[in-house]
Amino acid sequence: MPLMKPAEIQVFFTRLRESMPEPETELEYDTVYQLLVAVVLSAQATDAGVNRATRPLFEKVKTPQQMLALGEKKLIDYIKTIGLFRTKARNVIALSQLLVEKHGGEVPHSHEALQELPGVGRKTANVVMNVAFGEATIAVDTHIFRVGNRTGLAPGKTPLEVELRLLKRVPEEFRLHAHHWLILHGRYTCKARKPECPRCVVNDICKFKAKTVAA
Repeated sequence: MPLMKPAEIQVFFTRLRESMPEPETELEYDTVYQLLVAVVLSAQATDAGVNRATRPLFEKVKTPQQMLALGEKKLIDYIKTIGLFRTKARNVIALSQLLVEKHGGEVPHSHEALQELPGVGRKTANVVMNVAFGEATIAVDTHIFRVGNRTGLAPGKTPLEVELRLLKRVPEEFRLHAHHWLILHGRYTCKARKPECPRCVVNDICKFKAKTVAA
């Protein structure tokens, strides 16, 4: 797979910015705590599925204290349509307890502290740092991993390899929103099974050899 050249990367992100001027997460939330919970729940699940479960939940629960008052059994009733719901419920209760005991009920503003929370790995911490705190992090999910490899933008064998390569290769002016541009591009255009290459705004720059053609 040939690497995308720096000049091509500049054009790549310029076009994504033009097509999506203000990209945002599709997870629904009102508080930073709710965002954290939603991201934890979204592992191996769709944002749409998480939103359906959290809309009624977040009407009642906006803080870790309220989550602890709700309890694990009632939390399961809200999120049982989401994959791995029992493990996720256990983690949400545990991380809520730790937030109350160690952080005064507030979501910490550091990668290290976030990753100490149950159910929070590097990807989740990166999402929270980017969306809630405006840090220029890139959380590599399946969409970004695919786009990074398929296009020649930032090939890598692991999500961490792709993340580190993106951080080196994405120009600083695009780094804050690169996470969302790449996710949305992968979700709606550069799809896993049948990428929609004919309508892709970066088709001519992409290094993917097996491009689809219009019917």
